[in-house]
Amino acid sequence: MKIAIKHFLVILVACFAFTAAKAGDTIIVHKDARVDLLAEKQAAINKVTSKMTADGLFRGYRLQVLNTRSRDDAFKLKATLLENFPDQKAYVSYQSPYFKVRIGNFVQRADAENFKKQLSLYISNPAYVVDDVIEYIPQAGQFQ
Repeated sequence: MKIAIKHFLVILVACFAFTAAKAGDTIIVHKDARVDLLAEKQAAINKVTSKMTADGLFRGYRLQVLNTRSRDDAFKLKATLLENFPDQKAYVSYQSPYFKVRIGNFVQRADAENFKKQLSLYISNPAYVVDDVIEYIPQAGQFQ
């Protein structure tokens, strides 16, 4: 008889715990509307910073037009590029023993590919789209 009472009490406690747990599963949250605004602003900031490097510059694309050991050839090509494309910047960098000539500051790879087609009309060297740190100032709201 004692065992039956113990089993009955255990079952009774379990049923009570189950109904108590089931009754408390509804939570009502009252939030301030400004929280959504703050979340939107943070998302916009995250989009901008995802395109940035650790030192505050932007990741983007340039076209590499020449890789040579001749400094004179590199600067001659840079001058030619600046004559034909005054709206683009051209860069010469030196990584021993090569001089690399690159042009453009493109945020999107598709823009670099489109410019590559225009560039092929003026120079015979093959151009390659390369990842690079670019000079770029974002417009207000551009990454939203």
